Amino acid sequence: MDLLHGKPVAEKILQQVRDESTALVAERGITPGLAVVLVGDDPASSTYVRSKARMCESLGWKSIVERRAADMTEDDLLALVRSLNDDETIHGILVQSPIPSHIDYERVVETISPRKDVDGFHPVNVGRMVIGLPAQESCTPAGVLEMLVHYGIETSGRRVVVAGRSNIVGKPIANMMLQKRRGGNAIVTVAHTGAADLGAITREADILIVAIGRPRLVTADMVKEGAVVIDVGINRIDDPTSDRGYRLVGDVDFDAVAPKCSAITPVPGGVGLMTIAMLMHNTLRSARGDFR
Repeated sequence: MDLLHGKPVAEKILQQVRDESTALVAERGITPGLAVVLVGDDPASSTYVRSKARMCESLGWKSIVERRAADMTEDDLLALVRSLNDDETIHGILVQSPIPSHIDYERVVETISPRKDVDGFHPVNVGRMVIGLPAQESCTPAGVLEMLVHYGIETSGRRVVVAGRSNIVGKPIANMMLQKRRGGNAIVTVAHTGAADLGAITREADILIVAIGRPRLVTADMVKEGAVVIDVGINRIDDPTSDRGYRLVGDVDFDAVAPKCSAITPVPGGVGLMTIAMLMHNTLRSARGDFR
């Protein structure tokens, strides 16, 4: 059983981003810029936003963090997004979720310029991705494909089951993997918790990608011998033996499932490390003008 760690893949991508960014500054005088909007004071979101800002700074990029109170109006947020759309020094915009319930998140996403939508959530980018045109792609699914390619896991013609149907992971990765592309050309099934017998579907997978958001949902009896398992889930569970009082686990019961696998991602240390790396990759592509 091989452990598929995210760190070496993320480091490889970030080094490529760093090299191409240096060339972009030298040849065209363009320094990539990323703006993150944080509405409210969700602790997890604040931590994630700080990580993005630090990564930008390590690359020598422009980094803006727009922090706003939780009672910010939707109109004011949309006006802020539009002003960032018009800022030529900003190439990537993301509004950190979750946002307060009185704001329509989909309307916010649709207000971001598709060229600056480095999360890959805008309907224009989603539509282009589905029909196989160049687009900003959702960071986590794109990161999963990069991991599969990096570790030499063959996907062409293999049976892939995606457990989960979110707009952030499940739907985009299913669409990416069925296309004739690097890390794709697979036979893809999408399953979810609405299935009468989820295990009967997941056991068919040569490659099982789990993104449901329930800790240890996938057990050993739901995975066939020799499968590759990609666990996208990150869940916090109580653990009185930990100094923090909790620990992070995936959507897969790792200890029980790992002995059956040919390869599996750990949680933490697997897919989660890829998301920020792919965000930087998307921001560079926007700065370079790949989507005009």
